[in-house]
Amino acid sequence: MQTRQLGRTGRQVSVVGLGCWQLGADWGHVDESDAMAVLHAAVDEGVTFLDTADVYGDGRSETLIGRLLAERPDAGLTVATKMGRRADPHVPEAFTLEAFRSWTDRSRRNLGVDRLDLVQLHCPPTPVYSDDRVYDALDTLVDEGAIAAYGVSVETCDEALTAIARPHVATVQIILNAFRRKPIEQVLPAAEAAGVGIIARVPLASGLLSGKYDERTTFASGDHRTYNRGGDAFDVGETFSGVPFEVGVRAARRVTALARPRPAAQVALRWILDQPGVSIVIPGARNGDQVRGNVGAAALEPLDADLLEQLTAVYDEEIREHVHGRW
Repeated sequence: MQTRQLGRTGRQVSVVGLGCWQLGADWGHVDESDAMAVLHAAVDEGVTFLDTADVYGDGRSETLIGRLLAERPDAGLTVATKMGRRADPHVPEAFTLEAFRSWTDRSRRNLGVDRLDLVQLHCPPTPVYSDDRVYDALDTLVDEGAIAAYGVSVETCDEALTAIARPHVATVQIILNAFRRKPIEQVLPAAEAAGVGIIARVPLASGLLSGKYDERTTFASGDHRTYNRGGDAFDVGETFSGVPFEVGVRAARRVTALARPRPAAQVALRWILDQPGVSIVIPGARNGDQVRGNVGAAALEPLDADLLEQLTAVYDEEIREHVHGRW
């Protein structure tokens, strides 16, 4: 597995990591034994970066990762978690040093560690990214040894650019995939110039880019791909990257045809890894086969110019009008 430096953390991580939202909640039920099997499969395949959050299953995802850390102490893992979505109400005033200490203490207990490798603000209200007091509080947590580094998870390119300008922000996590291309224009160049790591999330557009769905596909009631299509629970861009489902299915069919004979998901992940400035991509997985398929993207050769041009045409003709001006 190829590795890259993760921004200002100074850590080397596998270019394909594992997103662990689905091990907690919001993607349909995953049994504990299946979740642990996914985590162990990832380690077996050379994955060294796991991304989670304190609200994924109200701590379930973190707790399962904590078990993995105890069972695989020599795996050299970097675990990134997130904080801030527990704020009630979810307003800028809630982002205080006292709250940060409470949230990170809970995450440290869940993960069974004294110091968190990387803590990311979890898509907070936009004014938080410009608040000096927030960064002072995060610096205090670093000084106190509760966290090793901090970053942000953002919804918009403007939020990303605001965070990149801060001297101690180590990473920016942002939605980036063949159906969400806007970060390529300014965010990736700015991050690369500043030495900030880019963590690409929702890399398969909630599974659309796997090419496995059609217009008749349905999802469980507890799956955000059912209940958040209109943005009723959180930002609609987190579900299918904000692309209307029927539009995404049609576009993904074209991507699948272009990818053959390679799996569409691997080509979609390789497209992200080929973007200058990307540190790591974090697809989720519900079983070991999906883990192994995702990791296979790291072994593909960079995509050729002809395929890149055709993928751009799919975006321009099918997707751009729905997403490019929104985030």
